[in-house]
Amino acid sequence: MGRKELQGREIWQDISGAKATKAEQNLYQIFSEAFVGTKYKLHKKPAHLKKLYAQVDLHPEVLDQIFNPEIDLAKTSWGVSPDFAIENIETHKLLFGEIKRQDGWVEGKNPSAGRGNAHERLCKLFTPGLLKAYREIGNIRDGNILPFWVVFQGDITRDPKRVREITFWFDGYSDNFFMWRPNMSGELLLAHFNSKLKHYLD
Repeated sequence: MGRKELQGREIWQDISGAKATKAEQNLYQIFSEAFVGTKYKLHKKPAHLKKLYAQVDLHPEVLDQIFNPEIDLAKTSWGVSPDFAIENIETHKLLFGEIKRQDGWVEGKNPSAGRGNAHERLCKLFTPGLLKAYREIGNIRDGNILPFWVVFQGDITRDPKRVREITFWFDGYSDNFFMWRPNMSGELLLAHFNSKLKHYLD
């Protein structure tokens, strides 16, 4: 990739990051206000999993084959940083959440408008290791439910290809994602949590 392309990518990432931050602040505000006086608490950028990978024990044979500096766990943050977590402060159960804002193919745009990969990065949540960690740390151990929630925003929520793709990924677990489409209210987001997910935390 040439210098010009890299500069363009950096600009795109800056814009994308700014949009994502705005999306997160909106969700944070809605849940922070809704949880006042309740048994639920919203964690912004929870740190519960930030040392997850640093604590992985590797087989001595593997350690002999890789660069193996001494790891100071007090200073090392090799792990996962969810966008938010919702906790029931009575049961201490946590539902970790991600916000994925992405462009998409909608009216007046070309199909290439849906080329982003923010949605693909959520697939790590389905891996055996992270599923196990999310269940243990969040204390949501029921194997019939997923221990996380993903909120999508932006044109991806109306993209005919991406909506089908995401729906396929979450086969049987449609409660664990929410398409927060343009002009949808915060009340609908709250209603989804209250009716579909809150009982996970009881």
